[in-house]
Amino acid sequence: MSTTAGAFVAGGIAAVGAVTATHPFETVKIRMQLQGELQTKGHQPHHYRGPFHGVGVIVRNEGLRGIYRGIGCAYVYQVLLNGCRLGFYEPMRNGLATLLLRDGSKQNLGINMFCGATSGIIGAAAGSPFFLVKTRLQSFSPFLPVGTQHNYRNAIDGLSQIYRAEGFRGLYRGVGAAMIRTGFGSSVQLPTYFFAKRRLVRHLGMEEGAPLHLASSTVSGFVVCCFMHPPDTIMSRLYNQNGNLYKGVFDCLGKTIRTEGLFAIYKGFLPHLARILPHTILTLSLAEQTNKLIRKVEQRILPASVLGKA
Repeated sequence: MSTTAGAFVAGGIAAVGAVTATHPFETVKIRMQLQGELQTKGHQPHHYRGPFHGVGVIVRNEGLRGIYRGIGCAYVYQVLLNGCRLGFYEPMRNGLATLLLRDGSKQNLGINMFCGATSGIIGAAAGSPFFLVKTRLQSFSPFLPVGTQHNYRNAIDGLSQIYRAEGFRGLYRGVGAAMIRTGFGSSVQLPTYFFAKRRLVRHLGMEEGAPLHLASSTVSGFVVCCFMHPPDTIMSRLYNQNGNLYKGVFDCLGKTIRTEGLFAIYKGFLPHLARILPHTILTLSLAEQTNKLIRKVEQRILPASVLGKA
């Protein structure tokens, strides 16, 4: 495998490619999560009714620029998140397996989930300010507004406005929810990917290559979406709020369920699934390929002693 730095770069490159293809569904997901916020049933607007309907509505009213709002922040966030998640996972897993099981090559579900969650939480904390601005940029609509509206010219303007109004602490508003959300997703993403990969090889005789990566990524993406969507909804609302509508994760969860019902935390599930399936497939499949590329580059420029430790 690549060095930790190499895996970080490979994960970041893979994530940028994936987010370019799936960003429109992320925009629809966020707007669906925010529409009807804290409004009782029967009084909630339904501007966006699903992944493809939502994309159509936004493109008709706001053009391609509207559907790709916040893409710059998304790139930075994905590089930080997936760079950490894919870069730190294997070294952490190997180290813990060596420490606890006396064999770094052994696979253990508990260790895998812990390392997946920890590496994801590190990435979520590092990228939280960019996800905050991305959420606010994507939720803004001059035609069919939902939730609190923040009229930022671009990512830099958003970051500067938040810093001037709320200070450094404001840039990390909602970071707790982001860490919970990403911990949930990361704890299952890589373990289920590698678990599915091993089972497909063992039971179906699949060989290393694109079909195996595609099938394993599909399984992983579905599981991630089921685990991650409720905290994702809470995170979107905490990020987008103005002032102190919610005091924290559990206050937001309680208010949402009491006002809108239990299934409100699954608002936007279909566009989330439409985004996360291809995103997971592309990220993990591209990561396999970029890791190979980075490894070849490292073999040319790094001494054997460094590569032997990777």
